[in-house]
Amino acid sequence: MTNPQELKEKIEKNLLGSKVEIIDERNDGMHYKAIVKNKKFLNKSLVEQHRMVLDVLKEDFKNKNLHSLSIETKE
Repeated sequence: MTNPQELKEKIEKNLLGSKVEIIDERNDGMHYKAIVKNKKFLNKSLVEQHRMVLDVLKEDFKNKNLHSLSIETKE
């Protein structure tokens, strides 16, 4: 299981320039929402933006450390 602070730090470290807020939507440590703001999202489709975030966390999903993540991206 991944905690919100680890998710925040991982995204900010691997997607430089990001400002990240992580919300535990069900307060169960398994269902998170990531709000990620980054200028690199400019001129990218929503799918491309979300892929950029998901690429950072793919090992967490693969290893089942992360169960559910909704993503909101902003430029």
